[in-house]
Amino acid sequence: MIGTVLAAVAMFAGTNVDDIVVLTVLFVASTRGRPRPWQIVAGQYLGFSALVLISVIAALGLVIVPDEWVGLLGLLPLALGVRGLIASRNGDGESAVVATGLLGVAGITIANGADNISVYTPVFRTLAPAQTAVTIAVFMVCVAIWCGAGRLLGTHERVTETLEKVDHWLVPLVFIVLGAVILLESGVIPRLFTALT
Repeated sequence: MIGTVLAAVAMFAGTNVDDIVVLTVLFVASTRGRPRPWQIVAGQYLGFSALVLISVIAALGLVIVPDEWVGLLGLLPLALGVRGLIASRNGDGESAVVATGLLGVAGITIANGADNISVYTPVFRTLAPAQTAVTIAVFMVCVAIWCGAGRLLGTHERVTETLEKVDHWLVPLVFIVLGAVILLESGVIPRLFTALT
C-alpha cells in the first residue's frame, strides 16, 4: 500500500509540475476578485476529476476521445490567452483575467492536463481496483496541496507586487504558451493537416 501511495505522489507531481504556474497565475488574478479562490479550487478539482475519470474509462478499454486528438484541448488555453491579450490592449488597464469562473478554471485544468491521460490510462490498466482507489485518493490530496502552494505563491506580497506590473500581458501569455506547448507536444497539428488533405 505504501508503494502505491508513493507511486501516486510521484506520478501526480511529475505530470502536474506546470500546473503550479497556472494556479499561481490564477491566484494572482484572484487578488482582484476574479476568479474567486473557491472557484479556482473547485475548478481544479472538477477538471482534475474529469481527467481521472477519462483515464479510468480509457483504461477499461472505452475510448472517449482518441489519443491522437486529445492535443486539440490546447486550443482552449490558447484562445483564452489571445482573448486576454486583446482585452488588455483594449481595456482600462486592469488585469486581463483569462479564466473568470469555476468552469473556466476547470477547462484550463483539463486542457493543461490532457497529457496526463496518456500517463494515467496505462497505469490504471495495470492496477487492481483497490490500488486504483488509493491512487485516486492520493491524487485528490495532492490537488489540495497544489492549490495551497499556488495560493501561497499567488497571494505572497512580493510575488503579487512583482506580477502586478506585468500581469496584464503575462497572464494571457502564460495561457498562450501553455496552449501552444500542448498543441505542439501532442503532435496534433501535423495529424490535423494530414486529415484535412
